[in-house]
Amino acid sequence: MRRMMLSLGTLLLSVPICNAAETAVPADLARDGLKFVQQYCMSCHNDKARKADLSLEPDRDEAAILRNRKVWQNVLDQVQSGAMPPSNRPQPKIHETEAFVKSIRGVFDRYDRNAPPDPGRVTVRRLNRTEYRNTVRDLLDADFDPTENFPADDIGHGFDNIGDVLTVSPVLMERYLAAAESVLDRAILVNPPKPSHRQQWAPYTEPAGGGGPKLVDGFRVLTDPKSPVNTPFSSALPGEFLFKARVYGESSDATPVRVAMLINGKEYRQLDVKATKAKPEEIELKAELPAGEYRVAIGILNPGDDKVKRSVMIQWLSLTGPMDMRPLAQRKLLAVTPGRSQREQTIDVMTRFLRRAYRRPPTIEEINRSVELVEAVVAEKEPWVAGIKLAMQAALVSPKFLFRLELDDRADSKTPSKLDEFALASRLSYFLWASMPDDELLTLAEKGQLSASLDAQVNRMLADPRSESLVENFALQWLQLQRIATFQADQKLFPHFSDELRKSMLKETQLFVQAIFRENRSVLELIDSDFTFLNEKLSYHYGIEDTMGNRFGQKEKKPGGQRIKGEEFVRVKLQPEASRGGLLTMASVLSVTSNPTRTSPVKRGRWVLEQILGTPPPPAPPDVPELQEGKQLTGTLRQRMEQHRANPSCAGCHARMDPLGFAFENFDATGKYRWQDEGQNIDSSGVLPDGRKFQGPNELKKILLAQRELIVRNLVSKMLTYALGRGVEYYDKPAMDRIVAAMGKEQDSVHAMIRAIVQSEPFRMRRGRGQGE
Repeated sequence: MRRMMLSLGTLLLSVPICNAAETAVPADLARDGLKFVQQYCMSCHNDKARKADLSLEPDRDEAAILRNRKVWQNVLDQVQSGAMPPSNRPQPKIHETEAFVKSIRGVFDRYDRNAPPDPGRVTVRRLNRTEYRNTVRDLLDADFDPTENFPADDIGHGFDNIGDVLTVSPVLMERYLAAAESVLDRAILVNPPKPSHRQQWAPYTEPAGGGGPKLVDGFRVLTDPKSPVNTPFSSALPGEFLFKARVYGESSDATPVRVAMLINGKEYRQLDVKATKAKPEEIELKAELPAGEYRVAIGILNPGDDKVKRSVMIQWLSLTGPMDMRPLAQRKLLAVTPGRSQREQTIDVMTRFLRRAYRRPPTIEEINRSVELVEAVVAEKEPWVAGIKLAMQAALVSPKFLFRLELDDRADSKTPSKLDEFALASRLSYFLWASMPDDELLTLAEKGQLSASLDAQVNRMLADPRSESLVENFALQWLQLQRIATFQADQKLFPHFSDELRKSMLKETQLFVQAIFRENRSVLELIDSDFTFLNEKLSYHYGIEDTMGNRFGQKEKKPGGQRIKGEEFVRVKLQPEASRGGLLTMASVLSVTSNPTRTSPVKRGRWVLEQILGTPPPPAPPDVPELQEGKQLTGTLRQRMEQHRANPSCAGCHARMDPLGFAFENFDATGKYRWQDEGQNIDSSGVLPDGRKFQGPNELKKILLAQRELIVRNLVSKMLTYALGRGVEYYDKPAMDRIVAAMGKEQDSVHAMIRAIVQSEPFRMRRGRGQGE
């Protein structure tokens, strides 16, 4: 579709004009809506001409407009953006455009106020790569990524968890089969190895060196209570360990030598050593220890005095264990009650496993099939553990594990119904954790208490480290920052750009958004804030020297700042006059919206419109060349772009994008601040289509922050899309209105948004049969 000039009254950054309650003269469909269509639209969009394959001629009343609501919503978007009517057609006056928008919106609003709630329908969808990896991690305590060879997930509505695009290919099915086998090979060992035994002989124990005799006939002599004889060991598994030592004691008055057995400096046991050189004894200690590094030691407790001499002679120290060499996951998965029959133990193990794997209580039939599979393996003279392992492997390739199935016992209901408590638990956990529900969620669902506990559960889950998935999976996709992995600045023009800098850019954004979410700050702080996170590499890139935001070479520095050094990120307070603060001026965003050789005001402006304001421009016309292809364009980048948008097909969209993009021209293609480009001083000023002027990013941020409704509503739309796994539709508007209103009561905080989304009808309910078709 051709791009048109903006009409004179179009507002780029304003809250939607249409609200019939705000005017004394109510909008009238016949007078304000259809008359506008007849005068400005019908010459192209009638039954005969059908420009863009669209005819508005049949829709002559409210019922027809509502039947084609998506079409009319698009008409509103085109008129409000200035893309329609075309610049070569008669242009409506400001009051005509406002009246038209009000009349059509009035049709929508009247219906929405009286229509029954429509929670929409979510396509049954499989777990995406991230959800699969996290679910296997939490189900089996897997310590590796089984999805490395999985094909990439398709993207829909900007996210990779959208049901409509999550297909299952033959290749992916093969990967599922292989992954199920590999994760269980690590989680369950049919024939666990014997406990590891590590022994250290006296000459190799510590402390090394020192005065006096240390070794006698291969025994280490210990007389100093402050220097126990010790040696290090390590284990990747926790469990019960056996610490042993061969020793004997020597005493000038024949009294026993008292010793202590220590692990990592902690005394576990005291005992008297009565053995002799001819018959040394082996002393031992059993202890439950976590996985990690150990230092086992023998210390003397009563070395004597000037008259009595005592010493302990140590031949070797050893550590055996853990005594149970099964992986930790196996110990948990196969935990049984002693004394029960093997069949009863199978039922217990598989019921517990299937409840977590299927995210709901398994049916009797499902349990019986698993039990029969285990017994079939045992009948072939294989170990019981092998049968359990195969039954679990079968569960991991079942659609009940791979897909997020939401069972419905009211499939024939014609009205919306509440989600089953277990389906609600899964929606909640995959929204906030991108993983399976934990035991607390499942237990509440079993008791029918989850719906009444949603706010408390949201607060608990947001405090859990697993909620960082909201940053990794939601925020980075919303901001389109995965592209930074493939962004490569021209090394001749930007020799400072490196993989290390690229990773630092992304880490700053992750830590910043994580802090906004974790600290329950206002979502508006994403636009402008007084803090960020930097390491030494990024601090030099930004020209910021210390944690108080003082710049290198700054004459009057704010006190208390610590120099930013090393690879570790630290929180940095930004000074009010700084050019940084918020997402828009982060190097990650500025880089992914640039070209390898130069900045791109168009990409940066479009990013603001799409990701921040939710008012994306239409695609560029296919017959308009890229800026660098226009050989007739000369001058600075700003001048070349002004020549570029002299083309009427380009002017409409560029009038919206370019001013926003030029606000960030002081930042080069890698986000580094500069004062000149191509030998010319940079002009970062701009004029918006409604006449508002600004100078640089700080003034633009203030203009954007005044558009609270657009920013908040856009973020709600993005997060609701991610939470539901489907695109937001017109029937979601009432729910979104309530979410935005709820946020306004709590300073637009992140947690208020999340709680309101979780409590909304689209999240908690399912559509009735035939509804919304």
